[in-house]
Amino acid sequence: MISAKTGTPTAPLLEVRNLTKHFPIRTGLLQRVTGAVKAVDGVSFDVHSGETLALVGESGCGKTTTGRSILRLIEPTSGTVRFEGTDVLALRGETLRRMRRRIQIIFQDPYGSLNPRMTVGAAIKEGLIVHGLAEGSDADRRVSTLLDEVGLRPEYASRYPHEFSGGQRQRIGIARALAVEPSFIVCDEPVSALDVSVQAQVVNLLRDLQRDRGLSYLFIAHDLAVVAHMADRVAVMYLGRIVELAPRRTIFRTPLMPYTQALLSAVPVPDPTVKRQRILLPGDPPSPANPPGGCVFHPRCPSPRKDAECTRVVPPLEEKSPGHFVACIKQPLLHLSSNAS
Repeated sequence: MISAKTGTPTAPLLEVRNLTKHFPIRTGLLQRVTGAVKAVDGVSFDVHSGETLALVGESGCGKTTTGRSILRLIEPTSGTVRFEGTDVLALRGETLRRMRRRIQIIFQDPYGSLNPRMTVGAAIKEGLIVHGLAEGSDADRRVSTLLDEVGLRPEYASRYPHEFSGGQRQRIGIARALAVEPSFIVCDEPVSALDVSVQAQVVNLLRDLQRDRGLSYLFIAHDLAVVAHMADRVAVMYLGRIVELAPRRTIFRTPLMPYTQALLSAVPVPDPTVKRQRILLPGDPPSPANPPGGCVFHPRCPSPRKDAECTRVVPPLEEKSPGHFVACIKQPLLHLSSNAS
């Protein structure tokens, strides 16, 4: 990415390279390992400072596992994750705890992510105390400020999670993530469990916080309408792999991967007079425990250009045009000018 101020390339805030997470399959009385579920299989991407990268795809493609592996809530099988130049996967003990102050997560479920036995104030204050940022009355003041920042009354700090609606609980979860002053947040489908009217409020809140605090987001979602409003770039996942990565406008206007085209064809159009031709994919997604050879999408690919080569060649994620990466051998590699940003 090119800096708008200096015109020079800037280093990514987060660098993920060949990240994999395989869950072992154990069978028999002795629970021997007989295979593996390849939930994440060689994922690579960057997130720059102040940027929102959306990670999209159908349920089970590995989006949430990717986000949690980056944070080491799930230990990845292999790969590298570098945050501000530091190898996150090499950290242990106290250094890992300090790093987690800089990278936080907003969970999908606003009901299950809050401890029902803790007041709202205690839940938000916990991170301040653990990281030594504030104690006593100073911590109480910061809790009040955070609640106000996310659109809740400061007096709510003495209440319990069951007294709030889903949208209010998600705002509490956002305040808890902000308490330790992170620079990067994994937003794990933060609005999918909310009503449509509340979704818009929470998305706008996240955008405002990003602008005011300079935050970077990995925004995991399956609702492309929300992604169109939120993201700067979009990475499309299928069966544990990224199959297309491009700026938001490029993805929505000129998608090259047949899977991305099928996803976009399913987005509702807010005009009853407009009819969009839906691309229906045959069959079901293959099992991540036994993915197909070659291109993982080839069994369901509707492209007329599909042939036997697609069953043999594993397509790399290649830059087909400036900033537009596609994992499809049937898309030609376009000429890239030397001054492309």
